[in-house]
Amino acid sequence: MPKGCLILAGVLVLIIALVGVSLIGAYNRLVSMNEAIDGQWAKVQVQLQRRFDLIPNLVETVKAYMAHESEVFTNIANARAALAGATTVEEQVAASNQVESALARLLVIVENYPQLKADTQFTGLRDELVGSENRIAVERSRFNEAVQTFNASIKRFPTFLYARMMGFEPREYLKAPEEAQQAPQVDFGK
Repeated sequence: MPKGCLILAGVLVLIIALVGVSLIGAYNRLVSMNEAIDGQWAKVQVQLQRRFDLIPNLVETVKAYMAHESEVFTNIANARAALAGATTVEEQVAASNQVESALARLLVIVENYPQLKADTQFTGLRDELVGSENRIAVERSRFNEAVQTFNASIKRFPTFLYARMMGFEPREYLKAPEEAQQAPQVDFGK
């Protein structure tokens, strides 16, 4: 075999090896980013569970003061049941938004009960719930940052050329529900 053919074959093998190593590295990077998104979603779920566990205690404390506000308690129970039965990320997000909406209505109604607002058990539970909401907001933000990094990565050249062939699709961001776009109405005149 002529020397020129051997050099050409060697160069081609080297190029193929470099492309292969590059593809393996890109694949492993995308797998890591995808797993980071799943791990971040798990952190969101931990905080949603914490809120889920606090709700019955908060509701029982409030029920003692405001027995006639049964619609609020029904909405909270329904929202909590929807969250418990949610299996997909989309269902969990929708149910979580339902819970947030029901809890917001509850806290607005609480404004009409000064003796409840002064109750130490209620105050402690409310503070824990507020802390949970803050943690949920932080974890959602981190989830969206991980999704943004991943989505940007699979859309960049040259990764976009092979990302879909390797099974990587863009991930969905967590978005606020429509009702979150409007500030809640608080009426202190009742």
